[in-house]
Amino acid sequence: MLNPKTTEKDFFGFVGAVTLTLGLPATVLFLNLCANDVYKAEGIKVDAEKLQLAFTEKILKNPMELLFNVSAWKWYLTWFFGLVALGQILPGKTLQGVELRDGTKLTYKINGLAVVGFVFVYLPSSYLSHGGSVPELVYVYDNFWPLMVTSFEFSLLLSCFVYAGSFVPLRKPNGKGTRERILATGGNSGNVLFDWFIGRELNPRIGSWDIKLFCELRPGLLLWGLLDLSCLYHQYKTTGTIYDSMAVVVALQWFYILDAVPNEEGLLTMMDITTDGFGFMLAFGDLTWVPFTYSLQARYLALTPLQLGYKFILVIVSIMALGYYIFSSANSQKSKFRAGKLPQMKSISTTRGTKLLCEGWWGLSQHINYFGDILIALSWCLPTRTETLLTYFYIIYFSSLLIHRQTRDEAKCRAKYGKAWEEYERQVPYKIIPYVY
Repeated sequence: MLNPKTTEKDFFGFVGAVTLTLGLPATVLFLNLCANDVYKAEGIKVDAEKLQLAFTEKILKNPMELLFNVSAWKWYLTWFFGLVALGQILPGKTLQGVELRDGTKLTYKINGLAVVGFVFVYLPSSYLSHGGSVPELVYVYDNFWPLMVTSFEFSLLLSCFVYAGSFVPLRKPNGKGTRERILATGGNSGNVLFDWFIGRELNPRIGSWDIKLFCELRPGLLLWGLLDLSCLYHQYKTTGTIYDSMAVVVALQWFYILDAVPNEEGLLTMMDITTDGFGFMLAFGDLTWVPFTYSLQARYLALTPLQLGYKFILVIVSIMALGYYIFSSANSQKSKFRAGKLPQMKSISTTRGTKLLCEGWWGLSQHINYFGDILIALSWCLPTRTETLLTYFYIIYFSSLLIHRQTRDEAKCRAKYGKAWEEYERQVPYKIIPYVY
């Protein structure tokens, strides 16, 4: 059967979908209520009286302007579809994704490096043409709240669009007749709200534009970088200098962005693309959650400048470097092994004709790359020191996300590989952190 019915629902099914649909936006709202000018005098701390004041100032004062901000909508639509246009126009290479259930492979245009290059040419050009000012960064910082709400509203509309589109048959390549769309195995339950949340269609597309791959990296990740730069620019304008803590956060996070977007082809074999559908969970996560929670450290430092000193900076950069080395080396080793370039490495054969690598990095833990990710997350939080737990939200959330992803992957691999997976678990007992978990 091309599209089997979903039998096991992630996130506890309907109840989890409702809880997360309401809870995730509420979390973003709460975090950013705690990270605004109301807290500027004493640094960002969760204080009930100030939180209420922030809620009144940011939301109750003019709710209609926040919910239906024409200026923010114009900016966001220009940003989103401008990136879509760049992805279609700029040169790149064409790659095929993994084989789908109907035996076909989708083609993807990979040109993230060209898109990032355009952004890096545009911003300095804007600075020079406006006499030493960057109006785009000023606008983003001053309109943080309207843009945050607009991105949420856009993610709602986009998830409704792709859900409705999943019921429309596709035209056959020869133009004669139609064929079924390929649905996500986890999003074909028949429950409207759950399928809308988790994503019903596996790879929603308009022509050659793959909506899921595009949203996974470009609009959200690059907006996160833009928000970081806007906070750095705001600090420079208000204090006359850039503190070392801000410089470190922006530099480390932009390093991550510049590594991720140009290397988007690595996503083609990841669970998000090969297995998960595209619904509200991914749309909101990509377009709202990523830019407006990952920039929390930079927003904190824009309001509460901190000087770290070179010794502490050296420790932070070392943690980031170690995390990145583990992450990139482990992923590179697995990619080479899958391509048949490391036949000498120890592995376990499965009944499906594939092999489970259990040597090198992948002999230390089943998801050693996640350990690298956690170290990277820690390096982004440390520049805010320990004045508030708020800026450590990212590592707490991200570690929980990775553990949840690891358990999902483990369940699927156990069902897929059977006894071979049991032997793999015996040889590689640690899940993420060697000798700890």
